[in-house]
Amino acid sequence: MQRRRLIMEHFTRYGLEFNPFIKNSKEILVDTAEYKETLFRLDYLAKTKGFGLLTGSPGRGKTTTIRSWANGLNPSLYKVVYSSLSTLTANDFYRNLVKELGAVPAFKKPDNFRIIQEEITRLALEKRKTPVIIIDEANYINNAILNDLKILFNFEMDSRDRAAILLAGLPQLNSTLSLGIHEPLRQRIVMNYNLDGLSKEEGKEYISAKLKGAGCNQTIFEEAAIEAILNAADGTPRMINKYCNSSMLIGHSNKADLITTDIAMQAINDCELG
Repeated sequence: MQRRRLIMEHFTRYGLEFNPFIKNSKEILVDTAEYKETLFRLDYLAKTKGFGLLTGSPGRGKTTTIRSWANGLNPSLYKVVYSSLSTLTANDFYRNLVKELGAVPAFKKPDNFRIIQEEITRLALEKRKTPVIIIDEANYINNAILNDLKILFNFEMDSRDRAAILLAGLPQLNSTLSLGIHEPLRQRIVMNYNLDGLSKEEGKEYISAKLKGAGCNQTIFEEAAIEAILNAADGTPRMINKYCNSSMLIGHSNKADLITTDIAMQAINDCELG
């Protein structure tokens, strides 16, 4: 109970309306150069159609950016379908895709293939909507599904793509697609972008924007403390959040109104040991 109270109260010490470094109902998106570039690439994919590839190391913000982008698409022009291959078998993946497209799944793969193509054609030609199919955690994809994808989204007697298919995952997805057996699919990739992480300046902007978005009007972190956090996080937003949150917890427990370098380093060490 005492720990819970500490977690609930630690951000109020620092003049925050809520803790911006953990998942909240109010998400603060920081408009960094990397974020803008990623949105530009995703918009290009939606307009061009075909296959797109978005990769990045864990915690770089792929899913957050994709969710923000997808939520911003005009629902009268786009139909967004989301799937995560890490939690689905191959057969479940096709059945889920049929269901998300608004149809009733079949038991056999060939039937689901036909239904998926029919629904995409109906959306594209009758509803004038572009299906945007997002396959997250696609680094877990197996060769059989990859081979299926190029067939599944190949519409006979029609050279134009009718859907935008985004494969998102860890950088090793590029290695998988570089295999010779996937050359036909790789040739159809119209957008390929890797999130490299935040620069030092973007990291400072990220922390500042998070604090400002949570209503902060006071100095919470010493410059040297921010420097220590950014060095340890190596441009990864998830780790920046983790270190900042831990720093505030330790600062609050020590009744410190300013996060010093010592507090930040303790937080970093605690996170690395945890």
